[in-house]
Amino acid sequence: MQIVTLARGFALTTDVRQHIERRLGFAFDRAHHQIGRISVVVSDVNGPRGGEDKRCRIQVSVAGAADVMIDDCQSDLYRAIDRAVDRAGRTLARRLTRLRDGRHGRPAIARLAAVSEAADQTVPQI
Repeated sequence: MQIVTLARGFALTTDVRQHIERRLGFAFDRAHHQIGRISVVVSDVNGPRGGEDKRCRIQVSVAGAADVMIDDCQSDLYRAIDRAVDRAGRTLARRLTRLRDGRHGRPAIARLAAVSEAADQTVPQI
């Protein structure tokens, strides 16, 4: 699992980088063997004007599935990181469960065949 962290609009401190890596480690520990790369971009959207302008954008690349993209904006950078990592962890867990259980949708023909077979079984024959 490779972690790439970038900052836009301010300097990335060691404390922020360590916080990101620690939170990602907790959130993705169970699935680390399926994750190829995690890209984290933290930015200050409005600059010195203040407000809810600290953004954390996370992209998780997973083998055999679409990337997970999460974006969160808060007034506190650490809160934005925490919320984005939590959401990314939950989203990835759901996606991997669907892939593992084969619940990512059946083709339309298979659904129609199952419906017609069920209908044939419930209709009494005369």
